[in-house]
Amino acid sequence: MKHTLFLFDLDDTLLDFKASEHLSFARTLGALGFTGPLDGLFAQYQVFNTALWGRFEAGTVSKDFLKVERFRQTFGAGGLDLDPEAASRLFVESLADTVVLVDGAVQLCEALAGVGEVGIVTNGAEQIQQLRIASSGLAHHISFVCTSEACGFAKPDVRFFEHAGKLARAFARHEAIIVGDRLDADILGANRYGIDSCWFNPNRLANATQAVPTFEVATLHEVVPALAARACA
Repeated sequence: MKHTLFLFDLDDTLLDFKASEHLSFARTLGALGFTGPLDGLFAQYQVFNTALWGRFEAGTVSKDFLKVERFRQTFGAGGLDLDPEAASRLFVESLADTVVLVDGAVQLCEALAGVGEVGIVTNGAEQIQQLRIASSGLAHHISFVCTSEACGFAKPDVRFFEHAGKLARAFARHEAIIVGDRLDADILGANRYGIDSCWFNPNRLANATQAVPTFEVATLHEVVPALAARACA
């Protein structure tokens, strides 16, 4: 196999964050005493959350601001008299207990750890991502975790990938690859840093961006065969 360093995005690549997020949101609102319908409120939360993550990745807001502001905006739009700071705390605490694995994640990490080094590269918060990895059963296959919070930069910033390279036991650009679901963070970051990339695209979306993945898969079960085929090309 050509690659010896396998960098994985965490959310919606190895872990089904959408499922976990919905469970945590429901648990948080229940703890705050909300008994109304959740679907519309959760959809509104996702809109605000996505916009704020975009601002975070552009460097215009902090992670601490994001974590509270997404609930402040959601509650404001819904006319709810609920505490956004309490919601933020409860939500983050709940995420570690609502981990859902993407199909094939454990088998893939185990297989690649047998031929090289597996690292996690995530724009998530350090403490919560470490807890979620521990809850997932993936931890003993993973060599290191690089978070935006710990290094001070977020994907697709080249400095984030430079930090990840320093955490690896050995690093060479031509032997590294990132597997991730986001073109604008994972794949674009790989393009800028000069490493290979695998776009995890389970919904078979069209690529209308400037990011160019080395190859694309719809399931995690396709990753090892794709890597092997590329090594033989």
